[in-house]
Amino acid sequence: MLALGIVLIPYPGPGWLVVFAGLAILATEFAWAGRVLAFARARYDQWTAWLRRQPLPLRLLVLAATGLVVLATLWLLGVFSLVAGWFGIHDPRIDPPFSRLTG
Repeated sequence: MLALGIVLIPYPGPGWLVVFAGLAILATEFAWAGRVLAFARARYDQWTAWLRRQPLPLRLLVLAATGLVVLATLWLLGVFSLVAGWFGIHDPRIDPPFSRLTG
């Protein structure tokens, strides 16, 4: 659950919620997980508070950078190629880079 949450962080949706839930589950058994959970929550709160204080252009830049990370990971995972294939579209530019190595 924790690993899935880490993967989901840049995506719209419950990425951080899954991370915190995974750490909370681990914290019931391990003290280190409780310390990591407290640290992560504090840093998350600091980040969101800092971001709220920033001017709109900077917040939009952070949003755009997050969007680029999402698009890059979707491309690397081959999602664009998969969806294009559903519609009978094939363009080698949307194929993930590792697919070019296999064939």
